[in-house]
Amino acid sequence: MQRRGAATDWQLGGVSIAAFVGLWLAPVAGNVARAETAETSASGAIGLGNRAWSAAETSHATSVNELEFSARAGVASDYVYRGTTLSGREPAAGAAFEARFGSLYAGATMATVRLPTEPVGEFTVAGGIRPKIADINFDLGVTYFAYPGEKFPGVTNGINYWEAAVRGDRSIGESFRIAAGYAYSPNVSNTGAWSQYLAAGLGYDVPTRQLPKNLGVSFTTAVGYSWFGNQAPQLGSFPLPAYLNWQAGVTFTYKAVNFDLRYYDTNLSKENCFVFTGDPNARAGGRVDPITNPAGLVSNWCGPTIVAKAWFAF
Repeated sequence: MQRRGAATDWQLGGVSIAAFVGLWLAPVAGNVARAETAETSASGAIGLGNRAWSAAETSHATSVNELEFSARAGVASDYVYRGTTLSGREPAAGAAFEARFGSLYAGATMATVRLPTEPVGEFTVAGGIRPKIADINFDLGVTYFAYPGEKFPGVTNGINYWEAAVRGDRSIGESFRIAAGYAYSPNVSNTGAWSQYLAAGLGYDVPTRQLPKNLGVSFTTAVGYSWFGNQAPQLGSFPLPAYLNWQAGVTFTYKAVNFDLRYYDTNLSKENCFVFTGDPNARAGGRVDPITNPAGLVSNWCGPTIVAKAWFAF
């Protein structure tokens, strides 16, 4: 088939999803505002498929009648979302800003990416509400994802899209937290396919009395499942591979400085990893599928990896 820069037409379904992977559950990326003391680590968010730099990853104990702002910026050894790299297994940087008034919020993020469509970066805007009902902290929001400057926008003319998501968090005792979330897009990454995602996670915050002053330590883990509708006819009319992902790690916080060390993986085969991501560096030698992967190309963009991430949060 005719090449379009780094990807063929039939690869663009995977190309689009590579962008989508890093942005899933955007408005529910971090902890919902909880009633907690200032000493509690706000950086050990239970990540349910969060994008890399969401300001929402910091807990926000807001006043009903006060306008508040938060921001964060940092670097990571790899930009990984649900086990799939968005930076081509290379380092990435990002920043985020969020404004809140009571339970309402709006924010924006930017991040460096290395996607087959070659955008200049990843930019998002989001808005929503974070109410507390009974003992559950909810986050309901809508996010628009933009990838300006794509050199190879493909037959769908780009991968911009929007999604809606809901998440709930609950504390259990002094140190344990549980979370679950769901997200839906009617046209994920402009492929013509709907997408759905379910995830759940668990967190443990080391009690502050057991730690030095101003130090927070959180252990978190989560698992999620993604599935999709059929893409547009020009992308093959087939659904992208449904798959599981999981991650676990530890987050250290000292005042505004945060450091996270985390393991990611998926159950995608190397052949389906190529179908999913459109990895331009994929190599031959895999199992041939006449519909989704006629060249039998394989990719390592979805395999096990350990990521180190450091950022400042204000």
